Amino acid sequence: MRKSILEILDEIRPGVDWEAETAIIDDGLLDSFDIISLVGELEGEFGVKIGLEHLEPENFNSLDAIVSLLEKLGA
Repeated sequence: MRKSILEILDEIRPGVDWEAETAIIDDGLLDSFDIISLVGELEGEFGVKIGLEHLEPENFNSLDAIVSLLEKLGA
């Protein structure tokens, strides 16, 4: 799962060392368009529905947070 998420993030923002990056949103690496793209890719890749109630910054501020959210959603 982490590998797929890393591949998606790398497509959205190439050149970022996502494994070493702890904060995604807080460091300004993803803008609103990127987050919308990321949610769409995650939904397609993992077959989950990420609703408005899940679009809290803490769900997207690190790779581990994204993995945790997907696990909660049953991915």
